[in-house]
Amino acid sequence: MFEKLKAEVCRANLDLVAEGLVIQTWGNASGVDRERGVMVIKPSGVPYDGMKPEHMVVVSLGDGGAVEGNLRPSSDTPTHLELYRAFRDIGGVVHTHSLYATAWAQARRKIPSYGTTQADYWFGDVPCTRLLTPREIKNDYEKNTGRVIMETFRKLNPLEHPAVLVASHGPFTWGRDVQEAVHNAAMLEFVARLAGETLRLAPKTRSMQRALLDKHFLRKHGPAAYYGQKSIPTL
Repeated sequence: MFEKLKAEVCRANLDLVAEGLVIQTWGNASGVDRERGVMVIKPSGVPYDGMKPEHMVVVSLGDGGAVEGNLRPSSDTPTHLELYRAFRDIGGVVHTHSLYATAWAQARRKIPSYGTTQADYWFGDVPCTRLLTPREIKNDYEKNTGRVIMETFRKLNPLEHPAVLVASHGPFTWGRDVQEAVHNAAMLEFVARLAGETLRLAPKTRSMQRALLDKHFLRKHGPAAYYGQKSIPTL
């Protein structure tokens, strides 16, 4: 019934491995079908080697209950659900423990926008959440992880900032579909490494000029965007 979305989500999870963003079982990708009110996500703790679309788990976007599949969904399912409910324009979510982005999360630091490479994807810094309280960790930990992300985004547009660092945990990214969420996870890992190298060379580097940030982000994502092609010509 949900074969197309399960195939897309399976491919996205395998792409995380191919991109070097996931080792062992440390990561997950999901996609949503809002019309039918479901989310498809990787099963919990299942190795990527040999993973197939039929292994994906379908859960209700409303109450998170199982709709289709014989395996337990990822333990991060409640976080994904909170993001889909809060960010109505996204269609895919990715969570990894990729090396460089997770290092920034463990340092509990946002990634400042030091240059145009980051500005092509983020309309400013990559934010970092506050720490969860002991009570938030003890009760409904994964759901509260989603809620602390929403708290961080009270004044931010999730499509202009398609990633967050959860303090002492790791990154979550999203996009209009699950493939875009994977792409943004790869871009996040690159800019996290780039920012670290920038600070290694020049520890007192400041954020880039606002005018240059605006130019690079808006020429690609703004209402009058002119970067790229409307359609790819046949060669």
